[in-house]
Amino acid sequence: MSAQSSQSTVKGVDGNKRCAWCVSDPQYMKYHDTEWGKPVTDDQKLYEKLCLEGFQAGLSWLTILRKRENFREAFQSFDPEKVAKFTSRDITRLMKNEGIVRNRMKIEATIANAKATLRVQDELDSLSTLIWSFAPKKPKRAPRTLSDIPATSPESVALSKELLKRGFKFVGPTTMYAAMQSLGLVNDHLATCFARDTTK
Repeated sequence: MSAQSSQSTVKGVDGNKRCAWCVSDPQYMKYHDTEWGKPVTDDQKLYEKLCLEGFQAGLSWLTILRKRENFREAFQSFDPEKVAKFTSRDITRLMKNEGIVRNRMKIEATIANAKATLRVQDELDSLSTLIWSFAPKKPKRAPRTLSDIPATSPESVALSKELLKRGFKFVGPTTMYAAMQSLGLVNDHLATCFARDTTK
């Protein structure tokens, strides 16, 4: 999500009011309308999101969104079984790939996260079981402006600690709160956003 602001929703040419952070770009709006905040339980998609949120650290999500298909191609559609087998040769190859974010630590984290995902699946049957166990027990009040949305939550701090303990990387509390927003663990569409009622 973009930087916090006091602005609420913006009415589009289609008549729908949307969270102000998405209206600067058609691709961003499509992501907001069709993906952001909708519950995800598929392990491969969850693993992908954790990794892409890690790549986003220090950058805008729109930058990652525009490169997402390149990331998927580079990382075998984020199949954790395949990525877990990546070697130093793969890291060298990926560091030359101009279509992704060429950050060695984040590339290595993606491989580490694949291995960690497989361990979680062996223990708990699914990554989804682990991640969704950190969903807030009570729904919070709908935010009215972007400034009402926190950067972290007690649940994102707890999820971050658990994932770090299990060998995941680039999964800090702020990154995990962004993941929780996008994966539907929390609904942070603004109160007047048309997508809020269609999210759950």
